[in-house]
Amino acid sequence: MAAEIVNPRSDSSADQDGGAEPLDSFDPAFALHRGGKMAVQATVPVRDKDDLSLAYTPGVARVCTAIAEQPELANDYTWKSSVVAVVTDGTAVLGLGDIGPLASLPVMEGKAILFKQFGGVDAVPIALDCTDADEIVETVVRLAPSFGGVNLEDISAPRCFEIERKLQERLDIPVFHDDQHGTAVVTLAALRNAARLSGRTVGDLRAVISGAGAAGVAIARMLVRAGIGDVAVADRKGVVSADRDDLTPVKRELAGFTNKAGVTGSLEDALAGADVFIGVSGGTVPEAAVASMAAGAFVFAMANPDPEVHPDVARKYAAVVATGRSDFPNQINNVLAFPGIFAGALQVRASRITEGMKLAAAEALAAVVGDDLAADYVIPSPFDERVAPAVTAAVAAAARTEGVARR
Repeated sequence: MAAEIVNPRSDSSADQDGGAEPLDSFDPAFALHRGGKMAVQATVPVRDKDDLSLAYTPGVARVCTAIAEQPELANDYTWKSSVVAVVTDGTAVLGLGDIGPLASLPVMEGKAILFKQFGGVDAVPIALDCTDADEIVETVVRLAPSFGGVNLEDISAPRCFEIERKLQERLDIPVFHDDQHGTAVVTLAALRNAARLSGRTVGDLRAVISGAGAAGVAIARMLVRAGIGDVAVADRKGVVSADRDDLTPVKRELAGFTNKAGVTGSLEDALAGADVFIGVSGGTVPEAAVASMAAGAFVFAMANPDPEVHPDVARKYAAVVATGRSDFPNQINNVLAFPGIFAGALQVRASRITEGMKLAAAEALAAVVGDDLAADYVIPSPFDERVAPAVTAAVAAAARTEGVARR
């Protein structure tokens, strides 16, 4: 699979809507997307009848027969072991919400070219015209023989948790919901370095997460596994705590392993004296609440395009500020994680992606910063060429350690 940024099939002069001026004449995003951002590219030549007889019939039949007798040979003689399915139902696309599978395709294509550019991994966008969790699971299970891994993308919570769990139970290839785990990996890496910058460890910190959706739940889980001092999660109704009677099963479980301090009330109440704010909600946090945080606090306001706390405001009170945007320092960007995580898993033909592999990815990502650590550099740039190899190697090693590697 080759990423095509400029598609030779494009025709920027084509009319739309019966002769109306084409959208790409005044918007460069449309110009770049015309014709799609991807194309299939052969990896072997078909120059003459001899090549054709090997690439297709009759030579291909010998390969098919061998795979039928020994299914594991598909990993060596097809693209299966090096390609990922990027699967969505279009229900939670970026900040656009439930826009449907067709409108999600530009994002899925984009994800696929990021896999290729940053991890050397081929990926195929698959937008499913169904939203029922069991239907999605059954569809992906039926598609799975063609792929070495499944990246779930932009599927709304809480269905995303059920879909991922059921697919992990039924498939023997890595299944990874990037909106959850990719965000969590990069957040932990940045937090490790922010703590190191201030002479502390993650265990010294009390964090507050705004947002109890896919990303918020996954970040909370990962921080707990990494030894966070304490973490509380707030949704629209306040802090997720065991005394609430309106919790979903996912939030009830969340309440069971977070908020050791027993904080109740609003997000603003929880932020008083907190060391870390992590925003994955899209809401707005009052400046007074940020001012109430502990001295030397960290503010990771990751909503796009509008952070929960504007960086200019956050910097008045926080020692380290991060966002999800590329035009501010310390961008928490999933592209730092998922290409290398899948590259490492595919490299060793892992049967799944474990918690240990995710923690290893976060540690490797944090280590890339090294001695260049500074308040405006706690996480490397996505264009740092050291990132993907470091994450890939760490994930592959962790897969072997955890016994899920098959080579």
